[in-house]
Amino acid sequence: MNRSTPPPRWRLGQRARDDRGSESVELAILLPVAILVLAMLVVGARIALAGDRISGVAGMAAREASLARSSAAAQQLATASATEALSSRDLHCADVQVTVDTAGFRSAPGAAASVTVAVSCTVDLSDVGAPGFPGSRTLHDTATSPLDPARDLS
Repeated sequence: MNRSTPPPRWRLGQRARDDRGSESVELAILLPVAILVLAMLVVGARIALAGDRISGVAGMAAREASLARSSAAAQQLATASATEALSSRDLHCADVQVTVDTAGFRSAPGAAASVTVAVSCTVDLSDVGAPGFPGSRTLHDTATSPLDPARDLS
């Protein structure tokens, strides 16, 4: 092209398009998407952190229950241990359930037996406040600990 020939958009009699305001429109479109992605990251991080913190809680509770002399004491020790472990890890559970399988206490001393503890914790996620996200998430942990074969039932 030479200098006297206008650019093609001027040749057809069209006005030059003005791009002013297009950034505002792009921001209005992309901002809700960015907020949604950020909310997804927060929810995902909170679930991952809670899952990391709850792992091992059932193991601690099972070890405590295996030291008990009776199935009732095992239930109490496991529940107290799991509740204390969850609160000391700053995991605010809306609902903590501890289930203890104490069938091993019915076996004779000297026989191999174990106690199994299952812990579930419902973590509240409603404070994130993004539509479409779950209000809570239930996390589980299960562990088995052997009973002492030389235990005395007296």
